[in-house]
Amino acid sequence: MTQINRLFLLIFLLATSSAFAQSSKKELDRSSIKKMCGCFEVEFKFSETFNYSSDSMYMPSPNKIAGALEYAQLVEEDDDRVVIQHLLLVGDESSPYIIKHWRQDWLFENREFYNYEGDNRWDFIKKKEEEVAGTWTQKVYQVDDSPRYEGDGSWVYVDGKTYWESETNAPLPRREYTQRSDYNITYRRNKHIIVEEGWVHDQDNDKIIREKRKDSFILAEEKGINTYRRVDDKRCEGAMRWWEENKDYWSLVRASWADIYGKNKNLKLAEKVDGKRLYEKLFFMPNTTDEKTIVDIIKSYVK
Repeated sequence: MTQINRLFLLIFLLATSSAFAQSSKKELDRSSIKKMCGCFEVEFKFSETFNYSSDSMYMPSPNKIAGALEYAQLVEEDDDRVVIQHLLLVGDESSPYIIKHWRQDWLFENREFYNYEGDNRWDFIKKKEEEVAGTWTQKVYQVDDSPRYEGDGSWVYVDGKTYWESETNAPLPRREYTQRSDYNITYRRNKHIIVEEGWVHDQDNDKIIREKRKDSFILAEEKGINTYRRVDDKRCEGAMRWWEENKDYWSLVRASWADIYGKNKNLKLAEKVDGKRLYEKLFFMPNTTDEKTIVDIIKSYVK
């Protein structure tokens, strides 16, 4: 074998080894994401840690500690995408009331983002290929599948730890916007940690006041720890049955939104139409509702 042939062989082996390593890492990432599926006892804990208000009468948000039984249903998956729908179970576990909760979509090397800018507005941005190489984007949606926040990062495996983290703007969480109006953006630092007993959603958030032609002001900081402890799936059978009965309806809702997101344009949504929020309409429609009706209702909230 000539020296040139040896050089080409070495380059080929290195390229093959690198491609195999990237493929293996991607499959490991997908496996980590899917570990967030299943039945969990969840504890939500939030505490405002520091505030920077000049108002001597400023009142921080009270500490919030709550628990729930939650089922995370794997809805869709392919090589570059994993979709997980969260469902809350309320009341008697043998005959629970099911509440459709948040949804998280994970996309590999995604370049298209909707960045929250306040006032129910999300601006579309497209990143360069080199910016997203090897990353996974987590797209989080509200209970009615309208946008919430999106962030990207790489899954990390070091010292026996498995985690992913990102930073992004988001609207106020429900526990805040129903009580407060003195800030308009939550700057979220999200960390998802896979642990032996389940997973942890670790958050360090800034409560930000953003106004036109003014510098943003951090009103306060907040710590959040949401712990998901895996339990027997039998405890979530009520959620599984509910999803089986309603999955086609919500598939139409997701498809309607996907058409809107696919336009790759800035997006502004009405908070209410005819005095009702979108989820108030979608939650109480029959699961046999036709696609056109769903599309028309959702589009009525798009400004």
